Amino acid sequence: MNNILEIKNLTKKYKNFALNDVSFSIPQGCIMGIVGENGAGKSTIIKLILGLSKADSGEIKVFGGKEMTTDLKDDIGVVLDGDCFPENLSAKEINIVMKNIFKNWEETTFLNYVERFNLPLKQIVKEYSRGMKMKLSIAVALSHNSKLLILDEATGGLDPIVRDEILDIFLEFIQDETHSILISSHIVSDLEKICDYITFVHKGELVFSKSKDELIETYGVLKCTEQELSTINPEDVKGLRRNKFGVEALVERTKIPRGLTV
Repeated sequence: MNNILEIKNLTKKYKNFALNDVSFSIPQGCIMGIVGENGAGKSTIIKLILGLSKADSGEIKVFGGKEMTTDLKDDIGVVLDGDCFPENLSAKEINIVMKNIFKNWEETTFLNYVERFNLPLKQIVKEYSRGMKMKLSIAVALSHNSKLLILDEATGGLDPIVRDEILDIFLEFIQDETHSILISSHIVSDLEKICDYITFVHKGELVFSKSKDELIETYGVLKCTEQELSTINPEDVKGLRRNKFGVEALVERTKIPRGLTV
C-alpha cells in the first residue's frame, strides 16, 4: 500500500516552542488523527505540511514520495481552524473565486454541498455562524477533486448532529482508496469513530503513531489517585489528565501494577 503522506524527522524551532524530529506516514485510503493538548504541535505540523511555515529540517513527501509543489497542492483540500474567506463574499461569489484558483474546481459538487449543509448561497460570510463557516470551508475542500484532506479542528463549533453528518462525509471520501485524511481534533470521540491511525504529540515530541486497533490492544486509560499514579514509572505514562476526581493516565497495559485496572 502506498503512503499518501510521509513525514520524516520534521523539526521546527521557535522562541518558546520546538517541534522535534517528528515522523509518521499515512497510507492511501486511511484516516489519521493527530491528538495532543493545546500547544502540543498539532497545528505546527499542519502548517509545515502546507508550506505555511518552513521546517528547519526534515522531509515532507506526498502522493507516493513526491516533493510538495504548487501544482500538487491543488490535490489537497484544507480546512483550518479559523476564518478562511473574505467576510464580504457570499458562497455564490466564493464559487466564482474558486473557479479561478483550482484547475479541478467542481462547481456542481460545491453547490450540492452548499445545499446539503443548508448554507444560504447569497448571504455574506460575515453573517454566518462559526459552524456555518466551518461547513463552507469543508464544502470548498471537497470540491476540487482533492486526494488528501488536511483538517485542523474541522468539527469544532459544530453541534453533535452536524458533527456526525460531517464525519459520515469524511468516511464517504475515503471509500475511494486513493484518498486519505489527516485530521487534528480535541474531540477524541470524533477520532475514535473515523480514524484508522492515531498520532499523539506532546510538547513538540512524537509520543507514538500507531493504528487504532494496536492502540486499543496495547494501551489503556487508567483512572486512579495521585498516590496510585506514583507507583508507575513516569516513562510508562504516555498521557496524563488531572481532574477533581483524580487522574486519568494513558499507560501500556503490561506496565500497569497489580491491583490497578483500566
